[in-house]
Amino acid sequence: MSSLRPASAALSTPAWRWLFPLAALHAALLVPLSLLSLYHPGGVALLASPAAHGRELMFGFALAVIAGYLLGPLPPRRLQALVALWLLARLGGLVWPGAVPVTLADAGFALLVAWHLVPRFLAAKKWRNRVLSPLLGLLCLLAVVTLTWRHLGPMPTTAPLMHQSVLWLVLLMVFMGGRVLAPAVNGHLMASRRQAGAGVQPHLEAALILLLGVTPLLMLWPPLRPLAAVPAMAAGLLVLLRLWRWRPWACRRRPDLLGLMLGYAWLGIGLLLLARAWWQQPHASATLHAFTIGALGTLASGIMLRQAILRAKARPEAEPLLLPLALLFCLAAVLRLLALEAGQHWLALLWGSALAWSLAWGLAAMRLLHWSRRMVNRGTARAMADSEGRRGQAEEEVLRQG
Repeated sequence: MSSLRPASAALSTPAWRWLFPLAALHAALLVPLSLLSLYHPGGVALLASPAAHGRELMFGFALAVIAGYLLGPLPPRRLQALVALWLLARLGGLVWPGAVPVTLADAGFALLVAWHLVPRFLAAKKWRNRVLSPLLGLLCLLAVVTLTWRHLGPMPTTAPLMHQSVLWLVLLMVFMGGRVLAPAVNGHLMASRRQAGAGVQPHLEAALILLLGVTPLLMLWPPLRPLAAVPAMAAGLLVLLRLWRWRPWACRRRPDLLGLMLGYAWLGIGLLLLARAWWQQPHASATLHAFTIGALGTLASGIMLRQAILRAKARPEAEPLLLPLALLFCLAAVLRLLALEAGQHWLALLWGSALAWSLAWGLAAMRLLHWSRRMVNRGTARAMADSEGRRGQAEEEVLRQG
């Protein structure tokens, strides 16, 4: 007899099936709307300041991606509540950002994600895995705290809190990106060359956690930012060393892995650019786009599509859009970083960056919906086959007894 899954598991729905396509569509619309709101008449009040735009990218988009990847299957009602809170916060914020129900929905989404995820990693055996618990809790707490801006207006803590949020997200991307890349690269090397890859590289991972944990604390006080540049530079070099040990040249026939490696490289590049900015003492906010566009866009899209493709029992390397998506995000990041020094052409470069970003996320949303439908169709076909098999066995049993 074949083993049957528990009824609760059979009735659960993976959180990513809803949150990934919604987050991708949200990202595709977010940046053009932000530019319209910041630099053109009219626009959306929710996105009318750089801090508001950054908050929506961090805690509207990135937090939804994190939740979709880490939550796993949820009972339908719980998942529906989570998605409803997210939709109310995003759509309601565009129309009425200061409304109390919209603020409560935004906070409720972050707190519900924290309630599910923070306890999950406390029981991990290795301290490197337990780090996820306070890190996720801190990101969700920042999502709630920064909601006060909608009611109190800009404050002296506005820019520092957004910088903190991005730096803690960098630590999460370094950790989770490594945990996705290491087994994927190892699997490819074993299948193609019968060679074991570098794996997680635990010593490097531990050093990165410590360096990236210290960096946000040092940058809180401007006089210490030159000192914060030291661990940021060291972390950037270690990220690139870790990537080199994964041997990207051995994965040239795996565009899915090359795309993820490109996103991981943006983490190292961004940390080096940030260290230079802090050392020279200019305003470093533009440098953060190396993380929020180059790294976040490339890594998030690659991991989201890889998750959907694997759940549909297909091969990620067969997805034709993974490497083009990574290149589009790289183009968007380069244009955004160049805009600061572009003189009178700065706005044209911003719009070029926004269009590349939006095109990439629009294509990603389309492919996510495609793979989600394929997974559903496979599940329906399997369920029908199982039902037919059970009915056939019952008929045979009746015949034997008769």
